[in-house]
Amino acid sequence: MRIPCPICGPRDRREFYYQGAASMEHRPDPDAGAEVWHDYLHLRDNPAGRTQDLWFHEAGCGAWLRVDRDTVTHEIFGAELVGERDAD
Repeated sequence: MRIPCPICGPRDRREFYYQGAASMEHRPDPDAGAEVWHDYLHLRDNPAGRTQDLWFHEAGCGAWLRVDRDTVTHEIFGAELVGERDAD
């Protein structure tokens, strides 16, 4: 599987570290209750099909990416820098 890093170009997935669903970008407030933090940390969906994930380009530029991919076929539809969409 090759991930299209917006900075480095297409790179082998072994250069990246998978960090989970992109929904993890939205952390609870620091003073949220224990149940909210438990749910955030431990209750994850594991969908089959198209997802948005967070990947860290550990062996490359060090960027955080939001990758649009299919977990069944491993097809990559695109990637963007985390925060890029929020800047628009």
